[in-house]
Amino acid sequence: MPPTPRWPYVVFDLDGTLVDTIGLIVDSYQHAFTTVLGAPEDEVVIRSWIGQPLIRAFRERSPERADDLFATYIAWNHANTERLIRRYAGVDGLLADLVVAGVRCAAATSKLRGPAEAALRLTGLDAYLSGPQALVTLEDTAEHKPDPAPLLLAVERMGGTPGEAVYVGDAVVDVQAARAAGMAAVGVTWGAGSRSDVVAAGPDVVADTVDDLRTALLG
Repeated sequence: MPPTPRWPYVVFDLDGTLVDTIGLIVDSYQHAFTTVLGAPEDEVVIRSWIGQPLIRAFRERSPERADDLFATYIAWNHANTERLIRRYAGVDGLLADLVVAGVRCAAATSKLRGPAEAALRLTGLDAYLSGPQALVTLEDTAEHKPDPAPLLLAVERMGGTPGEAVYVGDAVVDVQAARAAGMAAVGVTWGAGSRSDVVAAGPDVVADTVDDLRTALLG
């Protein structure tokens, strides 16, 4: 008998949660900053931006060159995704277990749709989402994390309610978005965010390993 899931609907962040794109993202930012502004950015600052829309970060850093930074980032990221993307060991098995247990799974990300679909396809995780509409990307909502709109849309598309759902992410904005959506929150510590920051955000559960996350979701 499969275990009884704690939540029937699970929405995942993408970068740093389901797929290891942290190195790819950091290198893409650094390429953009070095090419357009002539100098790299502090990696700690870059990591703090992960999980939020790219253009928001570029406007924060250099409003007058944001569009150039964005275009340079996108071109380099696209050219190097297949080379630099990595899998997190055990995530595919966890998703398979969730599906067997009857859990409906979605992803809500601030990534553009093309790169998000590529990341899931290259890691083989697209098969575990509850249909193509279960991927919510930058283009799908006017507001983005920490606003709850992407999470709420993901749950709505799966046919659930916020009270039946949990959001799993690696950043403070993920926990904030879950709280604003009225959803439970699980913070994972293998992504871009520091463990101390994730813990301080106050998720319901902190998962340091994929096994910890399995226990949180499936008991």
